[in-house]
Amino acid sequence: MDALTAIAEPTRRRIVDALRTRECSVTDLVTMLRMSQPAVSKHLRVLREAGVVTASTRAQQRIYRLNPAPFRELDAWLAPYRQLWTRHLAALEEHLNERDKP
Repeated sequence: MDALTAIAEPTRRRIVDALRTRECSVTDLVTMLRMSQPAVSKHLRVLREAGVVTASTRAQQRIYRLNPAPFRELDAWLAPYRQLWTRHLAALEEHLNERDKP
């Protein structure tokens, strides 16, 4: 599974959002997301297999953090679409400015 497919699922996006600001243990995510531990672990496994998150062991806990590489790839893939919207928005701004001139 690739990163885009992995984060297409809403619960996994919530996990990614939680990990965006800090690394978390499974217990942290269970508390934050108000989900069962097995459910969170299942989603983390998918995210880990897709390369979206990495895990390390600290004492008795697995600590998860985002892996930036897949997000750079997604950003590169989205770049042409972002340019398309930028051009459309610039044209709209120009049209509205022309319309508002006395």
